Amino acid sequence: MSGVAVVGVADDPAGPTRAGGQGPRLKHSDGPWLRAAGGAEELVAHLGPVRGELALAHAGLMAGAGRLTALAELAAVRESWERRIQAAQGECGSLAAKLRDVARTQGATNEAVRSSFAAVAVPRAGDER
Repeated sequence: MSGVAVVGVADDPAGPTRAGGQGPRLKHSDGPWLRAAGGAEELVAHLGPVRGELALAHAGLMAGAGRLTALAELAAVRESWERRIQAAQGECGSLAAKLRDVARTQGATNEAVRSSFAAVAVPRAGDER
């Protein structure tokens, strides 16, 4: 794989640095996770009225169609779409909760790591042991 370089956090001179310029550090943000969760919730809300709209359109079609033999097939297709819409709403709702859990867990893990490092004495330039 010539021409491909992998740059880690420690290798990135433009990466974030700790206070005092002591070198790169990895920083977590829950923003992307929470935005993704919000997007999934918006999909749930957007799909909310779709089943009712489908039912209304189907009722109008049934009234004007009389006794067409295709109505049985049309009813089966409608039921299939209603199940799909309901499943999509459930999946999006579940995904939103899981994304929020990831943000919460990752934040707690970061705090635990930060606390564990706080107990480690780091010698400063000019300090002698």
